[in-house]
Amino acid sequence: MGYGVPKEGWRICLAHEFKEKRKPFQAKDVSLSNVLQHVGLGIRRTTRRHRRRYHHKRLEGGILQMAAKPWDVPLQNCHSKPGQTVYQQVLSVERPPTLQGWNWGYCGEYAFYHSLYPRAWTVYHLPGQNVTLTCRQVSPVMPHDYQDSSLPVAVFVWDIENKNDYALDVSIMFTMVNGSGHKDDKSGGHWNEPFHLEKEGEAVSGVLLHHCTTVNPYTLSIAAREQPDREVSHQTAFSPKGTCSSLWTDLITDGPTGLSYSPPTPKGEKVAAALAVGCSVAAQGHNTLEFCLSWDMPIITFGSREREHIRRYTRYFGTKGDASPSLSHYALTHYREWERRIEEWQRPILQDSCTLWWTEGQCGQELPEDADVSGGVRSEDGGLPAQPAVVKEYGRFAYLEGQEYRMYNTYDVHFYASFALIMLWPKLALSVQYEIAGSVVHHDPTERLHLMSGLYSPVKAKNVVPHDIGDPDDEPWQRVNAYLIHDTADWKDLNLKFVLQVYRDFHLTQDRQYLRDMWPICQAVIASELKFDLDGDGLIENSGYADQTYDGWAVTGPSAYCGGLWLASLCVMCKMAKLVDNEETYQHYKDILDMGSAAFDKLLWNGKFTQRFVAFSKYYNYDSSGRDLSNSVMSDQCAGHWFLRASGLEDYQAS
Repeated sequence: MGYGVPKEGWRICLAHEFKEKRKPFQAKDVSLSNVLQHVGLGIRRTTRRHRRRYHHKRLEGGILQMAAKPWDVPLQNCHSKPGQTVYQQVLSVERPPTLQGWNWGYCGEYAFYHSLYPRAWTVYHLPGQNVTLTCRQVSPVMPHDYQDSSLPVAVFVWDIENKNDYALDVSIMFTMVNGSGHKDDKSGGHWNEPFHLEKEGEAVSGVLLHHCTTVNPYTLSIAAREQPDREVSHQTAFSPKGTCSSLWTDLITDGPTGLSYSPPTPKGEKVAAALAVGCSVAAQGHNTLEFCLSWDMPIITFGSREREHIRRYTRYFGTKGDASPSLSHYALTHYREWERRIEEWQRPILQDSCTLWWTEGQCGQELPEDADVSGGVRSEDGGLPAQPAVVKEYGRFAYLEGQEYRMYNTYDVHFYASFALIMLWPKLALSVQYEIAGSVVHHDPTERLHLMSGLYSPVKAKNVVPHDIGDPDDEPWQRVNAYLIHDTADWKDLNLKFVLQVYRDFHLTQDRQYLRDMWPICQAVIASELKFDLDGDGLIENSGYADQTYDGWAVTGPSAYCGGLWLASLCVMCKMAKLVDNEETYQHYKDILDMGSAAFDKLLWNGKFTQRFVAFSKYYNYDSSGRDLSNSVMSDQCAGHWFLRASGLEDYQAS
């Protein structure tokens, strides 16, 4: 079953074929079999398919780069005493058209992948060898940690189990191309060099792959931990073209060797590197090999190239672009502590008898999208006129709703995802809120065509919450609202979601300064929202089109979803008015809340018998338009009540 693989998580055999042969946008030759992401907070990511190849790296802001790269793989070699090779294999089930000198086509029936984010295990049973390899992958993602969780590193720990009655010498080789699979891999000028770093009694060595592009240059590093009973060797550079038979032969004999550095690549050529580590495994014994991958891109620009942003990890490792050796050393000497903290974080959830079995695997797969970020950047500018301390200290944070939805911090759905952020990294959650608050008071009068209505309107209206903080292929934070389908200034839920999150975050953090800073912004967006109460009954009305986050669902008049959010927002406005000692404002919102609550019940409560539930089931109608679907049950009518409960206000008492 593999070495140290937990029972909780998500598991799949490497021979598994997905029924739906879908591909991500601009994926070219890459299938949708990606299941593992090596990420930290604010550092972009690399992603590896469960079948072992790295297939995309997201090291900078912008469009996702997808590419199948057959040379980014582990290779394994076993020697029996006195040195005869008994088994050598690329640990990938694929058979690419390149590198024909290597032994491809590992049988996936003998292996499985297991994920419990931010760790994952791939277990290989070597056919006929009585040897099991377990590759454990560790990303430093830990709650309430803003230093190590920002590091651009991933650690690979190989546990080797020898079930034979004789010892074996086992080697693992890690190969990596200098690049991301993008066209600039062939732009020329890239070069590799070996390194060795020893400090505090621990030594690591490996190869640095300098990717010298004009925009956003970076250095990749493949490294291994040196120990007395380990043999570490490297191939500084090899061409990934052709068969690469010599590198394969070197692994069979005594491991790869290489030059002190490689010359810059000519235009049109690529260069790769290899790192091999070997050890002896006693009969019926176990041993371990440790590798690290790091990527050092300290300064980034987004698509417009207008501004430079500094990544947070540079606070600890510098901005010169020479941090890869230190990053590798730090990761290889600290990953055990990371794992201890990860296990401590996850243990109460996994041991909770109320946790459903299917949510254990879901926890291992859903959180990576929250961590798939381009943020963690440090900046001299804050969202509000006076830069908030939390933004100055913890930087800006941005994440994508999905790989193909090219907008950062889409606020309508951040409303739901924000629970993970405020519970695990509350300082980042507050930073996001300050940036949204800062954008509320800004106005961008540039006229833009909206796709659904065919009408032009300003990109950003004043005193309304933006849909997102911008396109990574443009200049996020500086130009917001990349969303083009509707004019979200007329959406009925964005302003309300901001108000609810402000109080929820205060309730959980008890940060009084945050509440004081947000109070005038909340007043401004509620004042903007009041214009949607067309008849003055205290309840807002939808405008007959998809004017909320469900942007394909038309809503007319008072509605359960937006109306519920509105009443919940008034409730927290009353609560915040009390906290800031503003009795007059409290009474103003309380009067609107009382009127709106009465109108909500009168216009939307139905009390009809529902045969499906075999009970008298009363609920609020979808909307008040009288259409055939108006009496539908929309589960998100509970969203406002849900946030009130999360904020300690479940009884709806404004006091």
